[in-house]
Amino acid sequence: MTLPEPYRSFVAEIGNGVRPGPLGVGLRPLGQLPACWSGVVPRRPGAMFPLEAEWIWEDDESVVDDEDARIDAVLAHGSIVLRAQDTQAFWVLVTTGPQRGQVWLVTDLGASPAPDGDPADFAQWVRRGQTGDDVWA
Repeated sequence: MTLPEPYRSFVAEIGNGVRPGPLGVGLRPLGQLPACWSGVVPRRPGAMFPLEAEWIWEDDESVVDDEDARIDAVLAHGSIVLRAQDTQAFWVLVTTGPQRGQVWLVTDLGASPAPDGDPADFAQWVRRGQTGDDVWA
């Protein structure tokens, strides 16, 4: 798997992860998961990311329980974890499929392009965080 630009250049030229600063945010080093990561199946960033659009599984009547294989696929396939927003919300960079290069927010309730359904690549996501948008909240 090849990392999407501009994240690939960020890791190669700037740094593999960023320690939390005054606002308490940072980026995880490539391949390192936050201690609060809830995914139980092995991560497969080279596998196909299963979504093309937002999916709020909490509102989906076809989801019977939290152990739905489709939820596991969203947590494990086709993305790398950029950072934890809290213990049940994670910013991920999609590495495969039609959403490749986009940053998504995956929570215990569902997954959506970030922020608020507005697609952003890694550079746009970082810029939004620098301008005070709630991307980094």
